[in-house]
Amino acid sequence: MAADLAGTFTVDGVDADASVGDHDALLLPGGTVNPDQLRVDKDGVSFVRDFVRSGRPVAAICHGPWTLIEAGVAAGRTLTSFPNIRTDLCNAGADVVDQDVVVDKNLITSRSPEDLPAFSEAIVSRLAGTTTKEEEKP
Repeated sequence: MAADLAGTFTVDGVDADASVGDHDALLLPGGTVNPDQLRVDKDGVSFVRDFVRSGRPVAAICHGPWTLIEAGVAAGRTLTSFPNIRTDLCNAGADVVDQDVVVDKNLITSRSPEDLPAFSEAIVSRLAGTTTKEEEKP
């Protein structure tokens, strides 16, 4: 079975030149290839670390949390992900749950493309400054 390619896109900037203050939110991609390449990019990992520490929203879906692990920001956070990287998250000190979307402070994580409605709702809610049901935990 051949993979459906998303296409080729022109880059308008590189991570080495990126500034956290220039962005309202960060979305870490899913799939296996993009997150795997990003987590070995020193500048990309540094940008993710700085972004998480800034308190601005960071959303990661599927295998995207691999970069949170590499950035050293998963420990002590409640996260979800694609099933086959949950052990990696646990080993990095995260509290891993199996939910369609998890919001832990500024981190928004989701398991897979099937969870996109809940994931998208949580991102839009955070950017709009409203509360989602996931954030209303006792």
